[in-house]
Amino acid sequence: MTFLSITSLTVASVPLLPVHAAQLTSRSITVGSSAPSASTTHKFDFTIPASANLGSATFTYCTTASGTCTAPTGLDVDGVSISAQSGATGFSVDATTTTANVIGITRTAAAASGAVSYTFSTAVNPSATNTTFYARIQTYTAANFTGAQDSGAVATSTAAQIQVTASVDETLTFCTGTSGITTSSCSGATGTSVNLGSLTPSTTGSGVSQIGVSTNAGLGYNITVNGTTLASGANNITALATQTASSQGSSQFGINLRDNATPNVGTDPDGSGTATPTANYNTVDQFRFVTADQIASKASADNFRRYHVSYIANVAGDTPAGTYTSTLTYIATATF
Repeated sequence: MTFLSITSLTVASVPLLPVHAAQLTSRSITVGSSAPSASTTHKFDFTIPASANLGSATFTYCTTASGTCTAPTGLDVDGVSISAQSGATGFSVDATTTTANVIGITRTAAAASGAVSYTFSTAVNPSATNTTFYARIQTYTAANFTGAQDSGAVATSTAAQIQVTASVDETLTFCTGTSGITTSSCSGATGTSVNLGSLTPSTTGSGVSQIGVSTNAGLGYNITVNGTTLASGANNITALATQTASSQGSSQFGINLRDNATPNVGTDPDGSGTATPTANYNTVDQFRFVTADQIASKASADNFRRYHVSYIANVAGDTPAGTYTSTLTYIATATF
């Protein structure tokens, strides 16, 4: 008796993977802002491990790097556009594939390998603070998102924004002296007396004092001079009511804030500030003294400014002998 043995062979169906499928390397995502719900850029960098056709790619945002994909709450990439690309170029966003948590890009398939980069603008971050989220990258050999090739995941996170605050108080720096004030500081200011020397009809007495000032007042500052002319008892030397040149043999007392030649006294304002003397005290070799006059000003905040107040005094032949003195008060007023 002959027996015929028949053996049945069952072959399981196994999906064929692309030959070159591998992990993308050197992959990262850089966000323009980590603030929750920020509309910002998402920049993907990765390296394609081997040369193969590249026609499309997806970037799928999930709360985990693998497994079932749950879209991060608040994330929205449906309206992104490519603002920069390098390495393998020619891509555009595919509107059909792109959703709230998936970006799809496509081009005419062409060989690609090595480092590539894609930057997407107006991506909206997840709304949760200090929360990590992931993007799963998948490349395809065809332009229609078929022929799955290389893949890999990247991670980034939202972060709480740190608000740094500081206050700047209203300030006014002001000082007077006869020396020691520098172009940047009042710290060395010293001296309260200016000696104009012995006055005769053929000589002019002169001297200098200093003023330093700075302020952050939005409307700036002004400086006034207050006091009386040189006097000895009931006798006095005439204050110059208008800008006048020094004239020996005449009764004169005046000031300005300039570097003068006749007589040779004073220095022009200096320092990093830009304020200037007012017109009545800003002409070389022209002097004036009227109490309560504004002698310098700036209509906005200003850095440190040093002024040199030049004093001159002349006497007539009939000016009575005596010791002549004047006490002047300089006042700085800042307007905030």
